[in-house]
Amino acid sequence: MDSTDTGKNRQLLDETAQKANCGVGITLDLSGEHDHDIIEDGLDLLENLDHRGARGAEPDTGDGAGILIQKPHAFFADEVDGLGEFDEYGVGMVFLPNDEPSAQLRSLIETAADGEGFDVVAWRSVPTDNSSLGETAVETEPDIEQFFVEPQDDRSPEELDSDLYVLRRVIENRVAERDPPGSDRFYVCSLDRRKIVYKGLLTNAQVRQYYPDLSDERVVSRLAFVHSRFSTNTLGAWELAHPYRNIIHNGEINTLRGNLNWMQAREPDLDSPAFGSDIEKLKPITDEDQSDTAVVDNVLELLVESGRSMPHALRMLVPEAWEQNAQLDQDRKDWYRYHSTINEPWDGPALIAYTDGFKVGAVLDRNGLRPCRYAVTEDDRLVMASEAGALELQEENVAHRDRLQPGQLFYADPEEGGIVSDDEMFDSLTDEKYGEWLEEQEVRLDDLDDGVERTPTYVDDEIAAYQRAFGYTLDHVEHLVEPMAEDGKDPVGAMGNDTPLSVLSSRNKTLFTYFKQLFAQVSNPPIDYIREETVTSLEQHVGHQRNLLGESPEHCRQLHLESPILTRQQQATIEDIDRNGVTAETIDITYEKGGDLQTAVEAVREQAVEAIENGAELLVLSDRNTGPDRVPIPSLLATGGVHHHLVREGLRTRTGLLVESGQPCAVHHFATLVGYGADAVTPYLAYETIENLVHEGIVDHDAEAALAQYRHAVEDGIQKVMAKMGISTLESYKGAQIFEAVGLDSGFVEEYFRGTENRTEGIGIDELEADLLERHEYGFEADISGSLHLDQGGELNWRRDGEFHQWNPTTIGKLQNAAQNDDYEAYREFASVINDQQERLQTLRGLLAFDTESRESIPIEEVQPVEEITQRFFTGSMSFGSLSKEAHETLAAGMNRVGGFAGTGEGGEPTERFGTERECANKQVASGRFGVTSNYLANAEMLEIKMAQGSKPGEGGHLPGEKVNEIIADTRSTTPGVPLISPPPHHDIYSIEDLAQLIHDLKCSNPDAGVHVKLVSEAGIGIIAAGVSKAKADSVLISGAAGGTGASPKTSIKNAGLPWELGLAEAQQVLVENGLRSRIKVRVDGGMKTGRDVVVGALLGAEEYGFGTAPLITCGCLMLRQCHNNTCSVGVATQDEELRDRFPGDPEYVATYMRHMAQEVREYMAELGFRSIDEMIGRVDLLEQKEVDHPKAKHVDLSALLWEPEGDDTRKTTEQNHHLEEKLDQQLLDAARPAIEDGDSVHVDLAAGNEDRTLGAMLSSEVSKAHGEDGLPEDTVSIDVEGTGGQSFGAFLTNGITMELEGNANDYCGKGLSGGKLIVETPEAADYEAGENILIGNVALYGGTDGEAYFNGRAGERFGVRNSGVKTVVEGVGDHGCEYMTGGVAVILGDTGKNFGAGMSGGEAYVLDESGDFAENVNRDMVSMESVESDRDRQMIKRMIQNHVRYTGSEKGQEILDHFEEYVDQFVKVMPDAYAEVVRQHLEDGEDIRVSPPAAPTTAANPTEGDD
Repeated sequence: MDSTDTGKNRQLLDETAQKANCGVGITLDLSGEHDHDIIEDGLDLLENLDHRGARGAEPDTGDGAGILIQKPHAFFADEVDGLGEFDEYGVGMVFLPNDEPSAQLRSLIETAADGEGFDVVAWRSVPTDNSSLGETAVETEPDIEQFFVEPQDDRSPEELDSDLYVLRRVIENRVAERDPPGSDRFYVCSLDRRKIVYKGLLTNAQVRQYYPDLSDERVVSRLAFVHSRFSTNTLGAWELAHPYRNIIHNGEINTLRGNLNWMQAREPDLDSPAFGSDIEKLKPITDEDQSDTAVVDNVLELLVESGRSMPHALRMLVPEAWEQNAQLDQDRKDWYRYHSTINEPWDGPALIAYTDGFKVGAVLDRNGLRPCRYAVTEDDRLVMASEAGALELQEENVAHRDRLQPGQLFYADPEEGGIVSDDEMFDSLTDEKYGEWLEEQEVRLDDLDDGVERTPTYVDDEIAAYQRAFGYTLDHVEHLVEPMAEDGKDPVGAMGNDTPLSVLSSRNKTLFTYFKQLFAQVSNPPIDYIREETVTSLEQHVGHQRNLLGESPEHCRQLHLESPILTRQQQATIEDIDRNGVTAETIDITYEKGGDLQTAVEAVREQAVEAIENGAELLVLSDRNTGPDRVPIPSLLATGGVHHHLVREGLRTRTGLLVESGQPCAVHHFATLVGYGADAVTPYLAYETIENLVHEGIVDHDAEAALAQYRHAVEDGIQKVMAKMGISTLESYKGAQIFEAVGLDSGFVEEYFRGTENRTEGIGIDELEADLLERHEYGFEADISGSLHLDQGGELNWRRDGEFHQWNPTTIGKLQNAAQNDDYEAYREFASVINDQQERLQTLRGLLAFDTESRESIPIEEVQPVEEITQRFFTGSMSFGSLSKEAHETLAAGMNRVGGFAGTGEGGEPTERFGTERECANKQVASGRFGVTSNYLANAEMLEIKMAQGSKPGEGGHLPGEKVNEIIADTRSTTPGVPLISPPPHHDIYSIEDLAQLIHDLKCSNPDAGVHVKLVSEAGIGIIAAGVSKAKADSVLISGAAGGTGASPKTSIKNAGLPWELGLAEAQQVLVENGLRSRIKVRVDGGMKTGRDVVVGALLGAEEYGFGTAPLITCGCLMLRQCHNNTCSVGVATQDEELRDRFPGDPEYVATYMRHMAQEVREYMAELGFRSIDEMIGRVDLLEQKEVDHPKAKHVDLSALLWEPEGDDTRKTTEQNHHLEEKLDQQLLDAARPAIEDGDSVHVDLAAGNEDRTLGAMLSSEVSKAHGEDGLPEDTVSIDVEGTGGQSFGAFLTNGITMELEGNANDYCGKGLSGGKLIVETPEAADYEAGENILIGNVALYGGTDGEAYFNGRAGERFGVRNSGVKTVVEGVGDHGCEYMTGGVAVILGDTGKNFGAGMSGGEAYVLDESGDFAENVNRDMVSMESVESDRDRQMIKRMIQNHVRYTGSEKGQEILDHFEEYVDQFVKVMPDAYAEVVRQHLEDGEDIRVSPPAAPTTAANPTEGDD
């Protein structure tokens, strides 16, 4: 290594990195009255959201909480002498250091105020009471002061607002520039005429006590914004609490890096009459080291203060999904289309609420991934919050209950009569001018004359020369380009990645390979771009982006592109463009052989600047001049280098950047090019390659069709890469830099890819140029021997002359010999090949050596025995379905024999294995929730939440129908022959507090089981692990990218995720540093193979160690990497019965391998002087980096990986406190004991609130443990609940339990319903129409397997998602209803939202279509619609509605029954195509596999006339 920053003095985590999710709430008097009760209600609401916040290592130190209110003028007038009227002054709330003098800061504020024409007329020390605060909060507590400023001349209220904004930025910038004592603790909470913020590093309940002002009756307001923070970063940070100056925010902006880059690029052009020359004082508008909420707050503030209305500004930053919405009016689409030429969307799961102190606006992201419920009362109060019931309301006083829908804008202005609907609001925004300007100014490719094609064409051997020069291998051509052209899809592979990182490889690698894709996990979700394509878009505008703060016809004078992948003809057209003043200039990105790469890049940059200054609004970076004498600059280097140079020069927004290159051919290439600023790409050599494949008859299409297929595959792949980060639109992804650099020099990255995470150091431009010239010589000068015109590559499959694979014929043979013959010497030979990397580097851990000098060795007899060490081993969770029954059971039995544990994977587990040697101790809960029943959960020793998978993080899965046989279907509670889809996200985990909820759910489902969370290694995993610890998980698994045994896109296998060494080290560092390590166990897997790997893992901080591929190899796996084809020749990964008969595995092979590894671990422990694994955990001081001669690896610096955190605990020493003993469920358990033990009928009455989460799950767990899958007879335990159902109300309710709620329920109602009966009815006291109001939240019945559910009101989004057996009635649903449904019946007596039935492969839905427009909302990719004609369907609908009426008293249901013949013809049946075909086949054989109607109620809760 040769980094200038050596030594163990820096950690892996960027300390500015932070992620937070939250609970939010608003109280507002819609009549405009000011009242102290608004503040009291706000604080009550905040305290009832305490479970959505978090605490770190100290129970009394919160992550942050606060409240924003209107400026309490009368109160301040009493407290401060001489204040003017409300509109005559502003008040600042500031944090000052309390441990050093703040006089300079005060003086700076006063001087800055005077310079801006203000007088500081008073200072006020804010009374505080810190008696309830925790140690960290007290240690970091600031001195909190208010200062009051009055203008030195007359100013209107609007002028005063703008000037106070300028003054705040002047103060902040001056503090940053001058750095007076205490500046690092200085923070302006607010400085405003209209509002003020009280916040701090507090728990929700501490806010009221800490700030006595808030309890003073003189403090009145018409509104209150409250916020509870759940942060993954727990170090004391008072300023990170919310509210910010204008907003509260729940969620995460996934595109923040790109948004920041584009804001920086736009700053030079900012201009507004509201500020004049003062606009320079506002810059920088935002800072890179701020949280995403702070950045959004800053940008929204700029837009609003410069003159745009609050709704206008919110809609610019967070537009709804308008691109593919045929139901939107054209003028609304024109508004969005026009504004898309001004700025890109700020994308991610986000609820943002904004106030100017009088009006309130709120907007939800286009996917609807954060909850927002609200109620309006008869006395004109608005209560809006993350949960219903957070503020108790008298139901007879409630006029309306609703929720914010995906992409919806909420706006309330008491001065204008209260709530303004989204449609009304848009009427004030839309204008004919936008459509007219687009018609006049927008440039579309279809309207242009064809240009003259200049891209080169090659013939015969010449194409191979260029392929070699650009870095193509046979892998690229045969395994990527060819299948993409043939099938139109990014090809699939299997068995993970066992090749070295590029910086460790001895082979020539292109720059693309040094960048690894980042992905969403926990703090934000990935999205399903296939099933939810309505929210995605590849459209964009390219060209000169003008002043962000203005609007003119010229703003939309840009080129519109529907795709970032251009044809050669489109490329030619763009190069010749001359329309509406839009012209293009082509810049050659090749340089003369013998020249210098760095100089060549600088020349390209200079040419780009010159072209822009000469008026070019489109730049084409082209390497088509590549040839024997011209060397191509790597296209990614050229793109990133020009993009960042133009950003620095303030010119990036004045041009589009298009790349014409022979180098890109794989999805990852295009993803990186666009991610680093390319607007579009023309891969001309890939096109030539495809035409050559067509010419040779290898691709069975004509050339145009093959090219179209290839482009579709690339577009699809880009969307997949975007989606795994949760990004919906290309405009948001472009320039967002969602990558980590691995193996590159930090100076190089800073210059050409600024802002990219880079922690290992590595090679720079000189080494990259050496590789470039080697490729060029290989292409044009080298003599090619043999029959192959291209290098083998060998990246994807082992090839004799290809890239090195750790799993190769030698290692496979040695391991099988050792395990199958119990030969420890053979095992040592295997381990030696893997461990000894002196000659051939393979892994990062191969660069590490043990410090054997600082500790004395001990006799091996003193070391912990094999039998204890193997108890720390586990096999990866591989699903029953991807693996054969024989392989799955063999792994479980083998691990049980050594006291370790196997995982079920996400396919569930047959109940007949429970209690046997074949049972998996670790039962997984994944996004598909297949087989996740109350009984499954109750039988687990451990429960694992899989957030991501090493080989394809951020992606879902698909089990083809032919693999779903009888036993798999039974295990997964589905239908044989019907395909099954696992969604990319858990639909109940869109944020860190959602994960905390699922952890709580699972702990309630089995209090005796540990709850584990599986993450995949990537930059920032440390703060996610901290959040997992604070969410009360019992352990966290860090999975390396090298693992993964299932089917995965080859792009993901090679380019997503990081080695486990980086992820584990970062997680350990952050957990220890934050005092969180003692309460959570850390596990690791992902390509581990030997005892040495285990020892490295232990020293880096892990307590348990996992193995996936290796145990399969002991059982006969030959690494053919065909797992996804159902053709595994040794019966490991197939459901083909003939192939399964060949399975050669034996549990003892697995057990022997584990014992051999444990023995190797003991040998290392003896050498290092450790008697137990516990002593070894976290002893990173005993690792050191080797010196190596490798030309690239010698530049790697692992000092950050080896950084030693400060903290007392390096392993788990205490248990999490889940507070189960305090739950309302304890009353249920006591009352239901006679039912569980003796089968007696029991009735229970309860009152519940939103804080009573997961009610019923603990009772179901006890029933399942006592009575198994069958549970109790129907209605043995009946529970009547009054009030509010907290999150996961009725989760995992099992057979024999009936829960009825009179009131509202929150998200995840009926999650995992397992045979119980769930009833939620609109309160009898309510005056509103049940079917027109929201009764239950989002994601109801997620993963339900059996039972009945009746809801007398509307549901939110994703109702019935992945339902596989529940029969349910509801009176309306939001977007994505019945998504991924595989079984059960849904009867919907009202409207639905968009995208109904997406991914639905089983079950049936009957929708009452009174308005006749339901068809517009159905996703027909997998389902068909039909009228209700058969007697069976009519009987099903009638019986379901009869039950619904009996249980809920539904007026709508009764109306339908009373006029059934009129209504039944208005029902539309939605039937999955695959399921319909299976049903048809069975009917032909005389068998009806469809479910029967539910039984009539045994007791009538609400009897009706004429029931049968």
